[in-house]
Amino acid sequence: MGLARAVNRFARPPRIAIKSPAVVPDAGKPVPNSAIQQDDARLGSLVLALLIAAALAPVLLVRIPAMVDYPNHLARMYLISAGGSPYYRVEWALYPNLAMDLIVPRLGRLIGVETAMRVFLLASQVLVVTGAMAIEYAVKRRVALAGFAAVMVLYCMPFAWGFLNYEMAQGLALWGIAVMLALDARPWPLRLAVHTLFVAALFAAHFFALGIYGVVLGLHELWRTWQRRASVGATALRLLLLAAPAAAVLALMALTGGAIGKATTPWHWHLGYKPLWLIGIVNGYSLTLAGASLALLIGGVTLAAKRGALSFALEGAWMTGGFTLLYLAVPAQLLDASFVDLRVPVAAALVLPAFLELKLPSRRWLLASLAGVSLITLANLAVVYTVWLSYRADYAAMIASFGNIGTGARLLVAASGEGDDPPLRDLTEYPIYHAPTLAVHYADAFVPNLFTGAGKQPLRARAKVARLDIVEGGPFPLRLLVAIADGKPPAGTPAFVRTWPRDFDDLYVLGPQRPNPLPALLQEVTRSRRFVLYKIRRPG
Repeated sequence: MGLARAVNRFARPPRIAIKSPAVVPDAGKPVPNSAIQQDDARLGSLVLALLIAAALAPVLLVRIPAMVDYPNHLARMYLISAGGSPYYRVEWALYPNLAMDLIVPRLGRLIGVETAMRVFLLASQVLVVTGAMAIEYAVKRRVALAGFAAVMVLYCMPFAWGFLNYEMAQGLALWGIAVMLALDARPWPLRLAVHTLFVAALFAAHFFALGIYGVVLGLHELWRTWQRRASVGATALRLLLLAAPAAAVLALMALTGGAIGKATTPWHWHLGYKPLWLIGIVNGYSLTLAGASLALLIGGVTLAAKRGALSFALEGAWMTGGFTLLYLAVPAQLLDASFVDLRVPVAAALVLPAFLELKLPSRRWLLASLAGVSLITLANLAVVYTVWLSYRADYAAMIASFGNIGTGARLLVAASGEGDDPPLRDLTEYPIYHAPTLAVHYADAFVPNLFTGAGKQPLRARAKVARLDIVEGGPFPLRLLVAIADGKPPAGTPAFVRTWPRDFDDLYVLGPQRPNPLPALLQEVTRSRRFVLYKIRRPG
């Protein structure tokens, strides 16, 4: 009983209560009555429902969504469902980032792996939208802003690039935050039990989402301490109870030989990209449209704030400060994961709207707000539809090309761009970059770019090809392969790439169409809009 009194010594702080003003001037007209307010609420709900339907529809229109990592994940799901292949084995251990690896292969045995992947993606999107709305309901006891914000970021950079485990886990984390806020004043044993279940599920799904979940709950506890002037001892005890389940899971992972990526991976901040990633929270395919959309949003929010229609609750301001510090502090590469900081503003965009107070002075403000949000959302969805539908032919051509390689072939993948990566100015070229990995399923092939990272994926290259496996990465620059073939490999060239003409059977060159760079070594087999397949003539 003493512990219970210490943990629950102060009651749940009051949540935001949005009340309609008694009088709001609108060109001399009387204030809308409750019936009109109900009509306004129904109109907002209808618009939100239509936007959600439009945002979820792309998954139902294509076989393979045009997301950068999606084909790579799909290839891995095929192998796990089949129990491996001549070049790959399945190897499980206790580590995070396994949301789809645990769900899709089992579901795929019932409905097919390709369909199971789309169901997983659709469920992830639903969890993200409804989770954001659930937080707002837990805070305000009604939903007004979070659903619109969630729909607008549903195709942000991390989601559009195919960070599928993160997307599913982020939706689960949002629901966990909402449930814990709703249980804020309940007895500590109940809260601890529910919290432990969410920690275990989030650890298995994705470690970064677990971090976001912990950060938000930690910020909430600190805000309670500041608001209620709670004692340091009571606050420390509540924070300790929050941290205990995560510490237990991490200890169990260490004892069983699990890991989170590579412990020796260096940290990189790449501070110059942080302003760019803020733009990417709106659209992962067009930075131009994303920038314009963000500018319109900032302009609308600023105008509403100046007119007193929009303001932050105190807890929201506290949360905003916490997310800002986290974004500045977290590196871009951490625990063998890339683009870690890119995910922070996305999480903030899904959590913070729950703490915004909205008081629209008239129906005209409501209609203007709904029109602006709808315009931004539909403009960005139009890009998604265009890109996804355009890739249906490219993915079909890629799968058809696997019939031109021998079963068990070793495939190398190159990019024809000038640099090591496709330029950020044309993000629509990214979705083809992992499509050749599907050959591991369709032709029992070996592709070094397949995701097989220890502590991240339960798939490993077998010993006979382990030296050729790059674990995780994109295509090699074609100019590098040409330099090696000409006997002029640059310094720092990986050992296995130096002998690529002898170690691989076929070469996929992705990106802009160009003539055969090595006619004496490469024989063109298939050419499509976004790739060329060459047979490698082995020396001698």
